[in-house]
Amino acid sequence: MRSNYLVIKNKINKFKKKINVDGDKSLSIRWVLLASQAIGISKASNLLKSEDVLSAINCLKKLGVKVKFIKNTCLIEGRGINGFKFKKKLILNAGNSGTVGRLILPLLIKSPNKIKIIGDQSLSKRDFSRVTKPLSKIGASFFPINKSKLPISILGSDYLRPINFYENMGSAQCKTCVMFASLNTPGEMKIIAHKSRDHTELMFKNLKIPIKVTKGKKVDLIKVSSPKLISNFNIKVPGDISSASFFIVLTILSKNSELILKHINLNPSRLGVIKILNEMGAKIKTTNIKNYNGEKCGDIYVKSVQNLKGINCPSSLNSSAIDEFLIIFLVACKAKGISYFKNLSELDQKESPRLKLGSKILNMMGIKTKLTKSSIKIYGNPNLSLNKHFVIKNYLKDHRIMALCTIAALTLGGTWKIFDPKSIQTSFPSFFKILKENFKAKII
Repeated sequence: MRSNYLVIKNKINKFKKKINVDGDKSLSIRWVLLASQAIGISKASNLLKSEDVLSAINCLKKLGVKVKFIKNTCLIEGRGINGFKFKKKLILNAGNSGTVGRLILPLLIKSPNKIKIIGDQSLSKRDFSRVTKPLSKIGASFFPINKSKLPISILGSDYLRPINFYENMGSAQCKTCVMFASLNTPGEMKIIAHKSRDHTELMFKNLKIPIKVTKGKKVDLIKVSSPKLISNFNIKVPGDISSASFFIVLTILSKNSELILKHINLNPSRLGVIKILNEMGAKIKTTNIKNYNGEKCGDIYVKSVQNLKGINCPSSLNSSAIDEFLIIFLVACKAKGISYFKNLSELDQKESPRLKLGSKILNMMGIKTKLTKSSIKIYGNPNLSLNKHFVIKNYLKDHRIMALCTIAALTLGGTWKIFDPKSIQTSFPSFFKILKENFKAKII
């Protein structure tokens, strides 16, 4: 595989495999940040060593936190809540990670010095006002004033106040930002949040941070208060279902194949991809389910499917599958009938305008789509088989676009030249290694 592009000319053969995937990114980043607020040394095994997680670690190191790796274990020596060393003229680089950029900010709201947050080209195009606005109401200041994109600087305050925050986009990052801010804020923070992944709530409960969650049909009421301290804590990070989804679809679209994915995070707020694909005719099962630190973990069994059908996807499943829609679109290409996905404007708040780019790639494959700012109709072709040459570049180095094209090449055929393969390092460093070692994928 070349450094600036890869070439795929051959589909994979049938297989029957058991595999593991990298640790869950959402849990990995949250553990890293919360371990920095704990007292003493916290340990994590199977921590995702992606560029996004390493960006979080590098930010903490600049704030005086000691971090080291011993084989497959990460050790973080926490300095307690607001225990950072706030040096003057400090610059923190969130890289490509919206999660790191948005979740490091609430941990800085007592900084006596301005701290500048920067990111790469892709992250610098994304909206940060969704977190700077509530943090401003809590008491932090941002510069330049009213700037909504990176780079921005934050100045903390000793006069912080709790707020009532209404999160109306189903964004776990925005919800978590205010929850993290509660660690440094006296009084009770109240959050009314549309449904989204609840890793932070579960982690807070496990750490005995004062939190009460009242679940409703469409929204949750979350009340959080600052703890006196957070004790050091250990975790074995389960596999990431977003990473697993690529191999789930690889199996569905291959012939006469079966796959078991071991020890995957099966948090109910993340299972949208399984629910949607099963509605489309897939045969995905979860087994060996156990509760681990409040999170459900287990194995995923999937096998090939010949007769897929289109879906009018309920918007209620959007937040639980927001990172997997690109790979779901690929399944819709092979389904009989029209698949309709709506209220997906949040997709364009990711690393790239995924709705637009996803539609463009499907069109290149000969699939008809109808696109609006927040929806897509995909006109499936059960007989879809590719034999043309495809060149994929200028996709803002979005790892999910790159992985989508890789899975398409390995299951549907054609000759693919895909640029920026290193983009996978942001979230799933072992992606190509797994494909080559377990599925004998011929990737040049």
